[in-house]
Amino acid sequence: MTSIVRPSEDRDLPDITAIYSHAVLNGTASFEIDPPDEAEMARRRRELLAAGYPYLVAEADDRIVGYAYASAYRPRPAYRFTVEDSIYVAPEVQGRGVGRALLSSLIAHCERQGFRQMVGVIGDSSSTGSIALHRALGFLNAGVVRDVGYKHGRWLDQVIMQRRLGSAAEGVPAMEGDAKT
Repeated sequence: MTSIVRPSEDRDLPDITAIYSHAVLNGTASFEIDPPDEAEMARRRRELLAAGYPYLVAEADDRIVGYAYASAYRPRPAYRFTVEDSIYVAPEVQGRGVGRALLSSLIAHCERQGFRQMVGVIGDSSSTGSIALHRALGFLNAGVVRDVGYKHGRWLDQVIMQRRLGSAAEGVPAMEGDAKT
């Protein structure tokens, strides 16, 4: 499937909300139980954009078929060079290259911003499509946290995968606010 990946816009929020709602209600990519409404999704997006993280959509046939964003891996300052990726694809187009297009573009955006590492926290070890996508784009297995979530009547693992980002993976970071050596 040919899709265009671009920065998200406010007008994309109904589609983003619908895609995420389906994932929450039917899948294990998110450990949320109740899908947030459009106002909450807008708040989350605004917060990420204000913090300087990329928030992208994939558009095909004049509709949004997926979205992806980077966020802080953890809130403590020492983690500021590491991001976590999140990718959600409409169910009717899964397995057709949309996730790959989104993750590839997200990696490129984060590399340009000087981030050092990207971590994928994949909900459930049976999410073979997401695991394969991350592996195909250079992520390595970093571990599995067993039985950490309970959803849809069963215990779920989290698979942690990690990828170095561009030349930022070497040496001392040179982002604003760091002490110069």
